Amino acid sequence: VQLQASGGGLVQPGNSLTLSCVASGSSLEIYAVGWFRQAPGKEREGISCISRGVVTNYADSVQGRFTISRDNVKNTVHLQMSSLKPEDTAIYYCGAVRRHYGCPLGPEMYDNWGQGTLVTVSS
Repeated sequence: VQLQASGGGLVQPGNSLTLSCVASGSSLEIYAVGWFRQAPGKEREGISCISRGVVTNYADSVQGRFTISRDNVKNTVHLQMSSLKPEDTAIYYCGAVRRHYGCPLGPEMYDNWGQGTLVTVSS
């Protein structure tokens, strides 16, 4: 499966942004999909994921502010981000892994990656 992330940009603190991860080459239905981010000088961290069965998982840092969803018809996973903070500034990546149940947040568990999209939260 090939993944393409989009939707990044410059946004002011407190505002919202929605990222999209579009898949091609295979149906995303059979994959767990995660969103990850990497800030300068930091390791890539998992922030949200959604399983085949639409079970979701969030990192504490984004719980209550970010919402992940999937549209199997459009082969797309979205990440709605609200109440954005300067510390959310990073390159955001989507990843996918074939698994039947659940979704892990560890980046090492994913073997398909899209290119990143930059999110900058600044006034």
